[in-house]
Amino acid sequence: MIWEPERLDDQALLSAGDPGAMLPVVASAAAQVRTAHRNAGEADIARLAQDGRPRAIVVTGMGSAALAGDILAVICGYGAPLPVITVRSGRLPGWVGATDLVMAVSCSGRTAETLAVAAEAVRRGSSLLAVGAQDSPLHAIATQASALFVPVEANGPSRANLWGMAVPLVAAAGALGLIKTDPDLFEGVAKGLEDMANRCRPSSESFVNPGKALAMELAESVPVIWGATPLTAVAAHRLALQLHENAKYPAQWGALPEAGHNQLGVVEGPFAERDIFAESAGRTIRLVVLREPEERPISLLRVVEDRDVPVSELAAEGAHPLERLATLIELGDYASAYLALGYGIDPTPVTAITELKSRTSQ
Repeated sequence: MIWEPERLDDQALLSAGDPGAMLPVVASAAAQVRTAHRNAGEADIARLAQDGRPRAIVVTGMGSAALAGDILAVICGYGAPLPVITVRSGRLPGWVGATDLVMAVSCSGRTAETLAVAAEAVRRGSSLLAVGAQDSPLHAIATQASALFVPVEANGPSRANLWGMAVPLVAAAGALGLIKTDPDLFEGVAKGLEDMANRCRPSSESFVNPGKALAMELAESVPVIWGATPLTAVAAHRLALQLHENAKYPAQWGALPEAGHNQLGVVEGPFAERDIFAESAGRTIRLVVLREPEERPISLLRVVEDRDVPVSELAAEGAHPLERLATLIELGDYASAYLALGYGIDPTPVTAITELKSRTSQ
């Protein structure tokens, strides 16, 4: 596959190369926030507080559904009066019991691992909040247990519906008094997403389009993506996942300061070397640092730049942490789709994952 950046400013090629309509789905993020907030209210999410605050919150999910749990944890922050953990497997931790709240998240409502954990939570007497597709097996588990259920109105693949899964969890945290949430917060997040979608729209040319610009920086490199704070580390993880699935592209992610203790060695390895006499440029690593406006890891950047490794810095935008996280994620979602399209790859299907699911379900 050959990287052809001119594709990104050819509207006909973008449209033809995106039969699954990934770009329009990415642009729907703001609508997802508003719909999910409305659905959470209609499901009476405030009912979670009737039995008091749980001992712990356990979010179970796979892929983007699990990332919704990471979003909840980072928005609750270190000051939360209870632990918020994410389970990425089909087993519930042994310590979870009747005083804990399990949030089972699956866009399709059919993820086997999530269904297993939800059913186990019910058997142990834990409170359950289920978020997924209407009339799905997950919905059935919630109904049988008289548990809260918030529907996800999916558009496109599960990974493209992150906010439909994450917003009900944030609303639940607000109902439990863990964070302050109100309609203005979610509307602010939606407006920030709309602004980023407008800036990254397909008709916006590469030299002013941050999504296309990031895709062009990532192309023909091996991205090493670091979050400078816990919040931006979630966005770094999301960007790596989207590069894997949308662009079918390798990427490594990490969180600072930990990544500076174990991943920094890559700036001195074979993928960091550049031969200025080579007839064609080889693939080298590119460090992508996601940071909050006031958080710039200057010492680390100097170490990297001294070794002539290219660096891309992305600063989060917005007043509230959820706004800042959302805009960073939206930028990365667009960049991953544009990177796919620049290589002539349809960003929607992931045949290998579909095949794996088919084989493991037999």
